[in-house]
Amino acid sequence: MQAVIKEIESVKIITLQDNYIDILTMDNNDIIQRPLLVKDVPGRGMELSSSPIAEHGFSSFIEVTVEGVTKSMLFDFGYSSQGAACNADLLSIDLTTVKALALSHGHLDHVGGMKELVKRMKNDGLELVVHPEAFKDKRYIKMPTGAKMFFPPFTRADVLEANLTIKEAAAPLAMLGGSVLFLGGIPRVSSFEEGLKNAYYEQDGIEHADIIEDDSALVFNIQGKGLVILSGCAHSGIINTVNYAKEVTGIEEIFVVMGGFHLTGADFSTKIAPTIEALKGFNPKFVVPTHCTGRLAIMAIEENMPEQFLMNMSGTSLFFKGEPQKSPPVATSSFVAGDATIDKMAKA
Repeated sequence: MQAVIKEIESVKIITLQDNYIDILTMDNNDIIQRPLLVKDVPGRGMELSSSPIAEHGFSSFIEVTVEGVTKSMLFDFGYSSQGAACNADLLSIDLTTVKALALSHGHLDHVGGMKELVKRMKNDGLELVVHPEAFKDKRYIKMPTGAKMFFPPFTRADVLEANLTIKEAAAPLAMLGGSVLFLGGIPRVSSFEEGLKNAYYEQDGIEHADIIEDDSALVFNIQGKGLVILSGCAHSGIINTVNYAKEVTGIEEIFVVMGGFHLTGADFSTKIAPTIEALKGFNPKFVVPTHCTGRLAIMAIEENMPEQFLMNMSGTSLFFKGEPQKSPPVATSSFVAGDATIDKMAKA
């Protein structure tokens, strides 16, 4: 069964947190806007202000425009308690406009800044859309030495204490009146995307492999351009994520693939090439690797897909706009000739 997703006029994705920052890039254009980090100092003129904070985490403020109306949401909350919130302040983002929230998965680098960001919303009771397995307890990474590195717990109580409500969604769920789709759980189909092999959790004292089934993504349908797919870490595999978005929406055209692709580290080095080949097969207009994609994978994507590659960083705004909607022909007059009615049409 396919999910209905509205065509939207545009989506603006402002990265509140990513692993990278370079305030001297100066590559602004119609799609990319880097923050103007200057302030007016009396008697001295303009000087640089504070830099956005880069951390090993991801958070984004998203503006969706449909039928001339713009609504905003948050996707993920970053690593530290203050990082993404400080960047929102620096960028003068009005978080009181937020109408919806979604979480890609329950790891610390995506939930750590939740409370500070929510404080700035001043809107109690907003819904956080999340896969139910995001609250799985006693999750850890097993180091080569056998030592266990536990993730801080993320609980339903944490969400409620932040004055949010919880909407658990293991299946695709429409948000913002159907203009955004939360994918829910993503099937693992591709042969080379094997996930995080050293991830585990404990239940009743027994160790289990953690396949991170709470991993999810957002999907937008841009008018005349196709799908924009935004992942957090893509523990399900970014290729699986894109294919599932196509399957669920019934839309084949891919406009943008953006997010963490989790291709960093020795375990994923052999996955970079097949991932790039599969991305090429989608023929997207843009590919925007972020967060946990990793330096080697990002460089390889840029080398192999130079026309599609966009460099993301903390504080960057990306604006993806659809094609103007064509007006239908308008009938101006008609006359009857025998049994046939003939309309004279004027194109709008």
